[in-house]
Amino acid sequence: MTQNEKWDFYIDRGGTFTDVVARDPDGHLHVRKLLSENPEQYEDAALHAIGQFLEVEDHGQPLPTRQIGLVNMGTTVATNALLERKGEPVCLLVSRGFGDLLEIGYQNRPEIFALEIRKSAPLTVRVIEVDERVLADGTVRSPLDLDRLQTELAAVYAQGIRSLAVVFLHSYAYPQHEQLVGDLARKIGFTHVSLSHEVAREIKVVARGDTTVLEAYLTPKLRRYITLLRTSLGPEVNLPFMQSHGGLPQADRPAGQ
Repeated sequence: MTQNEKWDFYIDRGGTFTDVVARDPDGHLHVRKLLSENPEQYEDAALHAIGQFLEVEDHGQPLPTRQIGLVNMGTTVATNALLERKGEPVCLLVSRGFGDLLEIGYQNRPEIFALEIRKSAPLTVRVIEVDERVLADGTVRSPLDLDRLQTELAAVYAQGIRSLAVVFLHSYAYPQHEQLVGDLARKIGFTHVSLSHEVAREIKVVARGDTTVLEAYLTPKLRRYITLLRTSLGPEVNLPFMQSHGGLPQADRPAGQ
């Protein structure tokens, strides 16, 4: 079967509706709109629509992936998770003395004359201040206490938390402590570890920390969705994801790495 004999699908999976444009082997276009969330009828709207076009009658039947050439995905799975606060439970690790760093932030005041300040709830469910401190010139003022941290991380893991965000001062230039913590966390069993010097290597620690926490909060959910699609479609189907800047990385690299 050649590429011209296959179906191509262009899908926008939003928070409410999933819109699908399908191009059949003859080049004709077909459109379909489904509810994005309809668990009584299907597990995923995009996969269900593909099955309908390919005349798969049994919902449990595998998709005939040899008939599929391209599935071009655009999705707001991560955006919706942020808006609805349905991301992954995250534990933040930060240099000792800076546990409230991201909560304080830049002290922006959108309503400067408001008498009652209502702050958004943090994305993190727990914060651990880690015994470590590296100065701006690379001098290690406080060595990293891995033994104590291992005990604390084991307790976090026992609570069911699997995603960590690690934000240390000056790690944008001296990331060794973050790297050691990342190695330790993965050995304990944490499935997602976001290190700030890898996520956003910039000098401003608040911006770097916010970005790192957000990455730890959303990426696991997005990866689970990508895994669902890739498992159902198989490795032979071309599965690019639309990014906000218009890029189309493959599903294995959704963050544009």
